[in-house]
Amino acid sequence: MYRSPYISDAPPVSSIMFKVLLALVPGIIAYIWVFGGGVLVTITLATATALLAEAAMLKLRQRPVQPFLMDYSAVVTAWLLALAIPPLSPWWLIVVGTLFAIVVAKQLYGGLGYNPFNPAMVGYAVLLISFPALMTKWPAALQLAQTQLSFADQLQFIFSGLLPQDVKLDAITSATPLDYLKTQLTLKHDVASITQAPIFGIAGGKGSEYVSIAYLLGGLYLWQQKIISWHLPTAFLGALAIISSLFWLINPGHFASPLFHLFSGASMLCAFFIITDPVSGPTTPKGKLYFAAGVAVITYLIRVYGGYPDGVAFAVIFMNICVPLIDTYTQPRVFGHEK
Repeated sequence: MYRSPYISDAPPVSSIMFKVLLALVPGIIAYIWVFGGGVLVTITLATATALLAEAAMLKLRQRPVQPFLMDYSAVVTAWLLALAIPPLSPWWLIVVGTLFAIVVAKQLYGGLGYNPFNPAMVGYAVLLISFPALMTKWPAALQLAQTQLSFADQLQFIFSGLLPQDVKLDAITSATPLDYLKTQLTLKHDVASITQAPIFGIAGGKGSEYVSIAYLLGGLYLWQQKIISWHLPTAFLGALAIISSLFWLINPGHFASPLFHLFSGASMLCAFFIITDPVSGPTTPKGKLYFAAGVAVITYLIRVYGGYPDGVAFAVIFMNICVPLIDTYTQPRVFGHEK
């Protein structure tokens, strides 16, 4: 007969983080198909920078280096940041963002388990505020092959800023669908005419909607493996669908459909890989619902009324501030005690 206490062995951090990296692989494959292989350079630079910065900070803090490097948490931060910035950004941009994410947003707060903010989103927000022009130069989806920009050409552009003589920057870059939509709405065009532009696809941006589907598949894998619970993704996607549906039903000529918001920008990446960070997010089931819904509402409001095309990073950071309050007021009732 088994006796209490019934304690199950929690999986090691390295196992959890490795499965998160594995779940990102379908999105990376789709990303390469849509935007080209330059993202592999960005991911490599971010990973190397994250590991070196983590090792240096651990040495300065007199902490053991190998156990923390081998938990893959720094690599997860690096990959999420690399997937959030334009793949043809100059090499130093991802290095600066990764250094800020690891050194300031993670290690200066005490390392894994102590950082109150999502490090990848802090790094992204710093880059977006500091270098807005560079952060908006996205390659035109599914256009790199047409312009015959090889991987070697992309590598050269990332490290030197030089392109082949027969290729101009305007031919391979364009505004994101969210940015284009917001700009055209200020020019008094309606959504129906705006979404006829070549950069729009069936549900979101042309090509990028496939990346979102790949992130969705990876997120479902994490849920199946019980790495994440259903609360955060469901609350985020549900709240984003509800608020965008309300505005769309009121004025479909000025507000995009909920399907567009769900499959545009960083919505799927946020739902399954960003807000599910177990360190900077809430711990209670009810708190997770409130947290994710808050991120969704703020993201939508920034997309529609804010100064940035996508508000995921700012929404996540703002709700990170609210986590202690959320956890305090959503603690489940102790058995045998009145509420």
